[in-house]
Amino acid sequence: MVSDSGARGAAFQTPDPTVDIVIVNWNSQRLLRECLAALDQSTIAERLNVILVDNASTDGSAEALATERAQLDIVRNTENRGFAAACNQGAKEGRAPLLLFVNPDVRVRPDTMAAAMRYLDDRGHCGVGVLGVQLTDAGGHVQRCCARTPTPATLLLQTLFLDRLFPALVRPHFLTEWDHGDTRPVDQVMGAFLMIRRALFEQLGGFDERFFLYYEDVDLCLAARQAGWTVVHYAGAQASHTGGGSTAAVKDRRLYHHARSRVAYVAKHHGRGAAILLAGLILFAEMPIRWAHATLTRSPREGWLVIRGMALSWRHLLSLASHRDVSE
Repeated sequence: MVSDSGARGAAFQTPDPTVDIVIVNWNSQRLLRECLAALDQSTIAERLNVILVDNASTDGSAEALATERAQLDIVRNTENRGFAAACNQGAKEGRAPLLLFVNPDVRVRPDTMAAAMRYLDDRGHCGVGVLGVQLTDAGGHVQRCCARTPTPATLLLQTLFLDRLFPALVRPHFLTEWDHGDTRPVDQVMGAFLMIRRALFEQLGGFDERFFLYYEDVDLCLAARQAGWTVVHYAGAQASHTGGGSTAAVKDRRLYHHARSRVAYVAKHHGRGAAILLAGLILFAEMPIRWAHATLTRSPREGWLVIRGMALSWRHLLSLASHRDVSE
């Protein structure tokens, strides 16, 4: 790991930042530069300390980066440590009372950061520990980005796609029935833009690094609520979110990591037996259905990517589900 603090804005250095912003980068190319440029145009850019943790990118995306108003520090890993571990690594580099974890494919508006900060600073919101903002897609449509805390039953039934076939009976993970047009408490906000009080983050021990990618935000929001804090979707601030980001080019690994994290989550919160059952359904039902759908409705190449994801899953999922360390 190498730290590079020379990328900070030459015209401004802040001794007391209000928000530490952690961005984990892995081959994000232009998305990362657009994300940094948007943060640098924030109305409170001088109060932002951006900590970029590069997980051994090979596309040069973490090179020649600079900001004019926000402070920028770059931490370079020699290997891909995973999203949760890199987030924790970046958080330790700062000292601001608020932490924001934001993906490279997110672009804030000039007033997003100030609005989110004001909401958490309001005395009437002192019980809010985690905050997400309204995310929009490239067309400006509001994304359904908040989710329910998953249960073993919903995760098992979702592997059979029953949440899509019978949404009235099997509720989907994301709150698709709600337009996200108002501010309200939710079970979980998406990790693409997740603001949390530093004291709470440290109290919870940060993200659980057993989640290499996916479900670390689900786990953290659950831990925050179990500790007595509220998780809020704040519709008074917006940011655009491309989605997919750096994992779009590695669909096979994305499929594997999503499956792996679900099994790890169930093992941690609901026991080894439920995890083994979930792993079996993923391997024997969900993956073959995904392969057939991708091959028939998209292309044989898409089907081949699913097969590669299946191969990775076959190699690791059942052993992961039965491994003692996952649930301890």
